[in-house]
Amino acid sequence: MSRIGKVPVALPSGVTATTEGQILSVKGPKGTLTMPMMDDISYGIEDGRIVVEPANGTKRARSFWGMHRTLVQNLVTGVTDGFTKTLEITGVGYRAAAQGKNLRLQLGYSHDVNIAVPDDLTVATPDQTTVVISGNDRQRVGQLAAEVRQWRKPEPYKGKGIKYRGEFIFRKEGKKK
Repeated sequence: MSRIGKVPVALPSGVTATTEGQILSVKGPKGTLTMPMMDDISYGIEDGRIVVEPANGTKRARSFWGMHRTLVQNLVTGVTDGFTKTLEITGVGYRAAAQGKNLRLQLGYSHDVNIAVPDDLTVATPDQTTVVISGNDRQRVGQLAAEVRQWRKPEPYKGKGIKYRGEFIFRKEGKKK
């Protein structure tokens, strides 16, 4: 039995959920998000909450139960609060600047790195070494943050690179003389 899947997803005031065919859509103050429904999972909307249960007793249905409940919770959280990822840039001469719908990174290469930001996401740079990515879709926010981070992953000797805020970088000792 899934302990996560047993708990219904509460719909806050101002949020509505509907099903059309095989699509679950959640609408709230920050927009509308949709998710394709799975045949092995049954979704019920009742009394201001969404109940996710396995449609049958198969192992496949039980294994997807908790994950789909979490995906529904991410939809509800996205249309009410939204999601944010903060990246920190460490290194001499490394900096970032948001320019309209582009993010310009200077990471020690011979050229600047320009990353196009999708329309549904916003990128802010409060200072030159911090990048804040926000939006209502958790998967898209995380994907853009991972794409930015892959340009210069943190290295273990000096700690230079792009890391998530709160991420611990295991530091290694250099050569001994």
